[in-house]
Amino acid sequence: MEGDPPLRLRIFDLNCWAIRYLSKRRQERIGLIEDVLRREGFDLVLLQEVWSEQDYSDLKAKLGTCYPFSHYFRSGVIGSGLCVFSKFPILDTFLYQYSLNGYPYMLQHGDWFCGKSVGLLVLAWGGGHSLSAPHPCSHQLHAEYCREKDGYLPHRLVQAWELAQFIRHTSKAADVVLLGGDLNMHPQDVGIRLLRGWTGLRDAFTEATRFEGCENGCTLIPKNRYTVKTELLPFPLGIRIDYILYKAISSFTVKCEELKTTTGTAPGMDIPFSDHEAVMATLCIQRQQQAGDATPNTADLMLVDVVTEARTEVAVGLRAAQRQRYSTGRMAVLALLLLLVLAVAALGTLVGLTAEQPFPKLSFSLLAFVAIGILLLATSLHLFHTMEVKMLQGTEEQMQRALRALQEHP
Repeated sequence: MEGDPPLRLRIFDLNCWAIRYLSKRRQERIGLIEDVLRREGFDLVLLQEVWSEQDYSDLKAKLGTCYPFSHYFRSGVIGSGLCVFSKFPILDTFLYQYSLNGYPYMLQHGDWFCGKSVGLLVLAWGGGHSLSAPHPCSHQLHAEYCREKDGYLPHRLVQAWELAQFIRHTSKAADVVLLGGDLNMHPQDVGIRLLRGWTGLRDAFTEATRFEGCENGCTLIPKNRYTVKTELLPFPLGIRIDYILYKAISSFTVKCEELKTTTGTAPGMDIPFSDHEAVMATLCIQRQQQAGDATPNTADLMLVDVVTEARTEVAVGLRAAQRQRYSTGRMAVLALLLLLVLAVAALGTLVGLTAEQPFPKLSFSLLAFVAIGILLLATSLHLFHTMEVKMLQGTEEQMQRALRALQEHP
């Protein structure tokens, strides 16, 4: 009821970059994360890229007295890397895996094998109210590997759209929605504008009363010893791709009293927690009789422009996927034709049509083996790109429908 003391919720969010056998000084950094979580006593801890479930189990065992409730979200081949530690009881969890997650043949990137996802938590907090906290995977949405020629942009926009729809449709019964994680997008990027415009989420960095940390709230900075410096050359201060977003749904208000980031190294140490800087926010949540943060008018002309821009980028990705589908289909047909020619030649030899010449068994076998390999690979890629086309077509149709609704109902 109105007049109840406000709830101050302290949140810690970090992309841990904890890949067993690959991440530098992983165990030492996990120990540093454990120390700061125990010392600071946050209410809610959101971690991404904890790829080793053993690391999660170790943290759970050591932090059990400080954070009695925890959950690890499992998805993909190597796992989502998402886990959460909470002082509040976890009433329910749900994982939604995005329909597009990059390409399985891009082994050096690995996003497809992670199964990028958004994890939903429903927490019980003071006064018997529920707090719905969607937590994005390795949010990580899909990583941006080349900003100038971003072939993954359509996939990332599909993920941003699905995330926005997921939040809208799962948060109706909640009092407060929190979204934390690595979104792999700059604040001005179309995906962020689409997500915030469609859901009404507020950015803790821009809303914070007090801020302490890296300039402009950057979470990927040249000062961090584990960042790839060449990728940050166009951004001398770094980039901000890790976020804590929030909004109130019912008769509550949410304000960000303080936001902090780490600044390159863990306190008192010569190494950072991760290649990303940690984000720490203190939110003040209070009940009032009138409605809290209302979802903004979705017919706003700016939102129409954002959805139009996103749909255009998705359409570009759709045409590229259609070309890939055609190319792989043609390759599969050519491989099949080659196999048929080889089969006819082999049949001719068996019936004695070419008995005057020796049959080159080794060359024939190698050629047949190559043709079969190409056929299997091309067929697999054709099926994958066919599914990609369908997902992109579906998202484009959804955006078209949304645009029509925005324009018809001002």
